[in-house]
Amino acid sequence: MSILVSSWSKNVQSVPENYVFPEGRRPGDITAPVCNNIPVIDLAQEGGLDHDEMIHQIMRGSKDFGLFQVINHGVPEELMDDTMSLFKEFFDMPAEDKAAYYSEDMSKSFRLYTSGMNYLKDQVNSWKDSVIHQSCHPLDDNIQSWPEKPRRYREVVGAYSVEVKKLTARILDMICEGLGIELGYFGDELSEKHALVVNHLPPCPDPSLVQGVRRHTDPNLLTLLQQEVYGLQIFHEGKWVGVEPIPHAFVINISDQLQTISNGKLKSPQHRAVTNANIARTSLVTFITPSFESIIEPAKVLVSESDPQLFKPSPCMKYISSYIAMVDNRKGREDPELPKLCD
Repeated sequence: MSILVSSWSKNVQSVPENYVFPEGRRPGDITAPVCNNIPVIDLAQEGGLDHDEMIHQIMRGSKDFGLFQVINHGVPEELMDDTMSLFKEFFDMPAEDKAAYYSEDMSKSFRLYTSGMNYLKDQVNSWKDSVIHQSCHPLDDNIQSWPEKPRRYREVVGAYSVEVKKLTARILDMICEGLGIELGYFGDELSEKHALVVNHLPPCPDPSLVQGVRRHTDPNLLTLLQQEVYGLQIFHEGKWVGVEPIPHAFVINISDQLQTISNGKLKSPQHRAVTNANIARTSLVTFITPSFESIIEPAKVLVSESDPQLFKPSPCMKYISSYIAMVDNRKGREDPELPKLCD
């Protein structure tokens, strides 16, 4: 039997033993209440009369919750729908078609995998399948490693990655404005790498027993999420709360390295994704990461006598490698204490 959850989960009435998490590590209340205070930013206001309030709301979301949502962001809705539909079709392909793309080799530029980063090392497996595009840009250098099935895969995903890259630049400049650092600060080196990960969580017979995407913070600079189905939760003020899926919105997630560069002014939130008993959840996640050679440290303008430096400088590659090693060595035994760049 294929180890891909999307290939066998429709045929089971109970959760297989290797997917049942020990008590105390189960998600518990998967119907955690939706948090209604997370800002939803209308980017159509950018440069208009409400621009200052828009920047204020971006900062409020980034400080209080570690995320905010954006609408009217310029990525065509039809393209968002096409991309989501394409990945649903990908995960619905016959097991033999998907097998050609499956790999445990984390160095591959494109691969399909299941559970966590390494299924064989996870003693308790997560209820998800994923595809990863390690790098989307430059497009011409990477697109040849992408699948040719379903039809138009390369065309649609390529167009999507180009539009999300444009949105990323806008978001980062608005964060610059909110922090009071020079526009373009995050250009080039600090936002060089764009990876796309698509997580697919099939319906689960008992969502209270399993983990979809485990509790974690993101180790990169910034994360952009497209979701249609409820499942994203953040740990806020001592409890898990849900993030409402808004049609054609992007969730903008502050990640560890941006928390460092902001000298702790912005928050990298712990978050997870829970499963659903009746419907699959597919999410498109774009990870923005600095070049591996860059040094991640607080922006000089944000450090003063009244705001001392909270984080030590760290090479980007050192942190990413430490994060991957931490996940790789976990072997499913427990959710680890998550590392931070100030360690």
